[in-house]
Amino acid sequence: MDGKVFIGGGGKDYGTRQGLALKYANRHGLIAGATGTGKTVTLQILAEGFSAAGVPVFLSDVKGDLAGLAKAGSEGFKLHDAFMSRAGTIGFDNYGYDAFPVTFWDLYGEQGHPIRTTVAEMGPLLLARLLELTSVQEGVLNIAFRVADEQGLPLLDLSDLQSLLIWVGQNADDLSLRYGNVATSSVGAIQRALLVLDNQGGQNLFGEPALELADIIRTDPDGRGRISILAADRLMGAPRLYATFLLWLLSELFEELPEVGDPDKPKLVFFFDEAHLLFEDAPKALIDKVEQVARLIRSKGVGVFFITQNPADVPDDILGQLGNRVQHALRAFTAKDRKELRQAAQTYRDNPDFVIEDVIREVGVGEAVTSMLGPKGAPGVAQRTLIRPPSSQLGPIDVAERMAVIAASPVAGKYETRIDRESAHEILTKRAEEAAKAAEAEERALESAEVEAREYRQARRYDPNGREASRPASRKSTGSRMGAALTTAVVKELRGTTGRRMVRGILGTLFKGR
Repeated sequence: MDGKVFIGGGGKDYGTRQGLALKYANRHGLIAGATGTGKTVTLQILAEGFSAAGVPVFLSDVKGDLAGLAKAGSEGFKLHDAFMSRAGTIGFDNYGYDAFPVTFWDLYGEQGHPIRTTVAEMGPLLLARLLELTSVQEGVLNIAFRVADEQGLPLLDLSDLQSLLIWVGQNADDLSLRYGNVATSSVGAIQRALLVLDNQGGQNLFGEPALELADIIRTDPDGRGRISILAADRLMGAPRLYATFLLWLLSELFEELPEVGDPDKPKLVFFFDEAHLLFEDAPKALIDKVEQVARLIRSKGVGVFFITQNPADVPDDILGQLGNRVQHALRAFTAKDRKELRQAAQTYRDNPDFVIEDVIREVGVGEAVTSMLGPKGAPGVAQRTLIRPPSSQLGPIDVAERMAVIAASPVAGKYETRIDRESAHEILTKRAEEAAKAAEAEERALESAEVEAREYRQARRYDPNGREASRPASRKSTGSRMGAALTTAVVKELRGTTGRRMVRGILGTLFKGR
């Protein structure tokens, strides 16, 4: 289908052949359906179609199945005959097996290239969401980011943020006069939340080298778009980390890419799997940000597809932005299920040949109700569609095959070694050490003066002019000792257990310089 990504359709009891027009792919989309109804295969064939059309793709692999995009299907596969039969039924005459150019990424650096950002690039809004902070605690975090900006303290990894928070806590009184109340209890709550994030592996997210967006917007020499696959099976153990990372990446695309209007095909298509994790318990400010990105990123040439079990998982204001839809089966076992099924059916343009609500309930695995944007961007009539079979392998690849793909990647070796340049942690540690040395020098000078005075009084040392030496100023025993002790404690905190445990990580937008 010229200018379209072929999806399926045709055959007895089914509508016309369905294709997603490339020029409307940046109007976003939705893939929905109950578990086991074929959402993953639909995502796979869309990724294949976009790649073949020269459009780069970014997607997350929640179950490990999508790694098969890197390997061609084979006649020995148990579903080979079924695939060939379906291809004939829907008129997919040029169907064949093929592999696609894939780049594997992994937050933990185990199943793909490490993928990181900096704390500054993530920013306080997304970081507060990730740490599950209250509004008061988020306010303190905003103050910390403001201080870092004003004092030239680069926030690259978690140790930078930890060190900055220690400094904020020590200077809470002064900061409160300028920015509003900075409670040390709030600082402590943020520190505890950072510890939880660390335990979930969040430190892997922050640090350098940070991801360059150009590395996920690549085309191969043969003209096909590269498919970036984020390993998310382990990441799903920390669902908020998963959702926040993908939202950060989407926000970065929105902020960094230039305006292109309505191109003939997208610059990138972004698939957000398990989308319900993004919206669960999300504050209104975050929902508003997602809606803004979904509404405006279209003009940057980026298409966003949300994959979830039920359209009701997506807020209405965002659901209204999703023009291309593939609705797999929904089950209606309860009154709530029936209500949501009815609501899902009402979002489609009616087809006089069938009742949409009934068909959504009845379609089998590999079937769906589809509606693609047509001429002038108008929603197409809902069609019952047989989804085409994939050309790449259905299911995961083995470890050796994955490692071979990683080794041959165009970004191999670029992100594997962490860079630990001077940033907030090192700068604040250096300041604290200098303050500690100054305090120690003052202590030694006072002690020396006391010894000198004591020796003079004991007639062990005399003034050469025969006059009694002026008595040195009394030692500031309490204040100086407490100041030195406090400074030493800060140094130990910055250099000790906390500083060493927070390894480089990812996310913000204050410090873009590398």
